[in-house]
Amino acid sequence: MTILTETENGPLVLSPDQIEELGRELDELRAAIVADLGERDREYLYSIIKAQRGFEIAGRGLMYLGFLPPFWLAAVAALSVSKILDNMEIGHNVMHGQYDWMREPGLNSRVFEWDTVCPADQWKHSHNYLHHTYTNIHNKDRDIGYSILRMDEAQEWNVLRLGQPLYAFVLMVLFEWGVMGHDLEVENILAGKKKWPEVKKLLLGQWRKAGKQVLKDYLVFPALTGPLFFHTLAGNATANLVRNVWAFAIIFCGHFPTGVQTFTEEETADETRGEWYIRQMLGSANITGSKLFHIMSGNLSHQIEHHLFPDLPASRYPDMAPTVRALCEKYGLPYNTGPLGKQIGSVWKKIFKLALPPRWVESEPSSGVIVMRQRKASEAGV
Repeated sequence: MTILTETENGPLVLSPDQIEELGRELDELRAAIVADLGERDREYLYSIIKAQRGFEIAGRGLMYLGFLPPFWLAAVAALSVSKILDNMEIGHNVMHGQYDWMREPGLNSRVFEWDTVCPADQWKHSHNYLHHTYTNIHNKDRDIGYSILRMDEAQEWNVLRLGQPLYAFVLMVLFEWGVMGHDLEVENILAGKKKWPEVKKLLLGQWRKAGKQVLKDYLVFPALTGPLFFHTLAGNATANLVRNVWAFAIIFCGHFPTGVQTFTEEETADETRGEWYIRQMLGSANITGSKLFHIMSGNLSHQIEHHLFPDLPASRYPDMAPTVRALCEKYGLPYNTGPLGKQIGSVWKKIFKLALPPRWVESEPSSGVIVMRQRKASEAGV
């Protein structure tokens, strides 16, 4: 694989040796963090869990005063924070195996369940395996548009794409349900590529997990507040909505802003470690913000670092980011980052633009990085 980066003086070519050297430097960064894992990381996770539980208890308690608007709003805010922390800084990261080294039974990636309708095992297949293995590879990574949206010019356009802004809005407000249905691969079911026994197993898992979640949020907890049943029901639904919109924004800003690249199967065949690292850097983007912002995003505001090191504790990403950025500068690679407003604006602009027929809009300008396969001598007839 050869990487061409446009500079003021023309294209900069990274040789295979340079690519592998970059890979070695990133391996060294990873090894240094792994060697340093310990009490700091353990205490951080425990503090987040303690805060998450505190917000949930506060939210549930305040719902008993939900007939007063200020208390209802406070309850919704507390529950929203609780759900965001549970899903993003705890659930997402624990299920990536980031804390398996602690050997804490309840925080092991194989058994952890989160406060959302999607079964953990199905999410780990569609996300941990498919997405993180085949990041931004067409026909392999189904997270490119989540099989609903056209988020890259290489994806085929048809008249149904005209409704894309509406589809994106619905996906945003119902994001946990979209995530739940992702592993079903509906397009493959319709094409006859996925057989009923496999589909049945997935549906049963979703029925059990979503059923428990709906029962908890929309029946049990509202019933516990007696005459305030509908106040609590509305509060729980609003907290879920807030969590859905926030998760959508963070995840889409990490994957679809202008400048994020996609790849073909041919370009990425037989990747080396260094080439895999480069694909992760070119296929993701960061969001700048405060320490609190990074915590509330599950540190997925450092999506570049997350794609490089998905099984390292996400709280370490802010420490690793300066080194990763310096390596990008050293090798002439882009480090796609910006404030939330800039990144989310870029995402929605792309959603509207790619909904239109290609002939109606101008193509995106080149991001300056072109990934090309380097032909082997045998393929060239040598």
